[in-house]
Amino acid sequence: MSWGFLRDLLSGVNKYSTGIGRIWVAVVFIFRLLVYIVVAENIWKHEHDEFECNTRQPGCENVCFDHFFPVSHIRLWALQLIMVSTPSLLVVFHVAYRENRETHHNQKLYKSPRKIDGGLLCTYLISLILKTGFEIVFLVLFYKLYNGFKVPRLVKCDVRPCPDTVDCYISKATEKMIFLHFLVATSCLCIVLNLSELSYLIFKYSLKCYLKRYIKEHQ
Repeated sequence: MSWGFLRDLLSGVNKYSTGIGRIWVAVVFIFRLLVYIVVAENIWKHEHDEFECNTRQPGCENVCFDHFFPVSHIRLWALQLIMVSTPSLLVVFHVAYRENRETHHNQKLYKSPRKIDGGLLCTYLISLILKTGFEIVFLVLFYKLYNGFKVPRLVKCDVRPCPDTVDCYISKATEKMIFLHFLVATSCLCIVLNLSELSYLIFKYSLKCYLKRYIKEHQ
């Protein structure tokens, strides 16, 4: 598939982000999207064909692969990339709504349609919460589906129609595990960045509101 739409989305969101948000965009684009396109897709490209079991029983190999890999690592990674990037559309849509509203009324209704304040601030905070939630959900999903963040070289399968317990071998297990750990590390980094930006925005605007109230009281 073409990942151009995701690249354009991230580039568009970058215009409205804070400094921490721009770091998040850079991490997603360079360390996740580009790594996925350039390297990871090729490693998992023939994972089913390279999965081998020491039996000639028809159907055994397919059933064992489905048992140990209910969802391919690479497809789950792709879904994660899409899901954690989608909440950014909320910010893009909100800014577009502000700009269209000003055009429709033919007057300036906001100091700056792209400035993160008021309703746009709420939308931005919701997008950060959703992105963080999706990151955590997918990390838990990875852990539950594959019994940890590891890719064993050998798995033992006794699922029917296998005649008995058979040994199945996963190709490029070490290489896959390295990239799986890289995925987990970048996901954790993105969670930290999202929480940092969330804390920063809440603190910044809480302080701003407090100062406004303080000045009014002393006037």
